[in-house]
Amino acid sequence: MRLLLLAVPLAVALAGPWFAPGETAHGVSYTAAGLLGTDFAGRDVWQQVLLGGRSLVLTAVLATAGAYLLGTVWGLAAAGAPRMADEALMRPLDVLMAVPSLLLILVVAALTPGGALAWIVMLVHLPDVARLVRACALEIGTRPAVEAMRLQGESRWRITTGFVLPSMARVLATDAGTRLTGSLYLVAAASFLGVGVPPDAADWAVMVDRNRGGLFLNPWAVLAPALLIVMLAVGLNLTADRALRKAAS
Repeated sequence: MRLLLLAVPLAVALAGPWFAPGETAHGVSYTAAGLLGTDFAGRDVWQQVLLGGRSLVLTAVLATAGAYLLGTVWGLAAAGAPRMADEALMRPLDVLMAVPSLLLILVVAALTPGGALAWIVMLVHLPDVARLVRACALEIGTRPAVEAMRLQGESRWRITTGFVLPSMARVLATDAGTRLTGSLYLVAAASFLGVGVPPDAADWAVMVDRNRGGLFLNPWAVLAPALLIVMLAVGLNLTADRALRKAAS
């Protein structure tokens, strides 16, 4: 069941654009009525569903991967730095954490017109990831194995890459599943609010916003993209939980 929940929206999102039917204007057909009918403007809903998931999924994956890449480096640097440098690295992130996620997305998008949504979502996740990595690195750094490696003359780089990072891998993997789901939520919410995508784009979240006024005329124009987003989020969480249970057993 969990694999089905994950596989269906991923297949539609990643492979859908290759199978989108009909001639297009700005990426969306205005002439054909496919399996799910048309929306209030006469656009083929089935074609929009096939075209609208790839940007959502790729943006969420890129934002999450970028947050972990930058957050890991940031957190490790803070954990190994003197107290003053640690404070200088972490306090700006505390300011970012104090700002609600959607408000931060709206503010950054307004200050950087045309900016990539993936960068904005990555900025939202960065404080949490950096703090998590720093906390793990500080705890692991007090273990006897690390002290033994230091006494043997091992370099800080070797200690970090050979012991600290592998020791925190399970914690980071646990967080990654939840973080990716959060990225999907933020990207979908931003698209719903019109941030990062044009209002006439073939995007699942934009479809929900654009067609909600005509829900009773053609409910599939809203329900199809909304169900795919929900299936993807639930499938990711269930798959991540299953993988962690296997790793722990």
